[in-house]
Amino acid sequence: MGAHLDSASPAEVSLLETTLKAIPLRGAKPERLVLDRGYDSDPLRERLAKRGIEMIAPHRCNRTRPATQDGRPLRRYRRRWKVERTFAWLGNFRRLVVRFERLVVTYSAFFHVACALLTLRRVMK
Repeated sequence: MGAHLDSASPAEVSLLETTLKAIPLRGAKPERLVLDRGYDSDPLRERLAKRGIEMIAPHRCNRTRPATQDGRPLRRYRRRWKVERTFAWLGNFRRLVVRFERLVVTYSAFFHVACALLTLRRVMK
């Protein structure tokens, strides 16, 4: 798993490749990415396909070009709730939701502590 922290203003599409570079196991790459509608971009699909990564994301409702995938790959999208659940767990840490820190380094430290606590809670069950 990789994490990249940035300000709230850039689009998610522009941050995806930086997040992929943050995966700690060098040489390991995911076979597929299950993303939400915010990532529906044909240039991004092409860049990921060149890297050998299948992008699974529903199309936006205002898409003008023809669909690039049928319903079969979107069956994997049903498991996206696990990602959204993790975001909700991170939202329970008020320090992450309301950003008091000005430095990204400090915010990153709190983010990693929150991830460690979530992992410990899952292991201790």
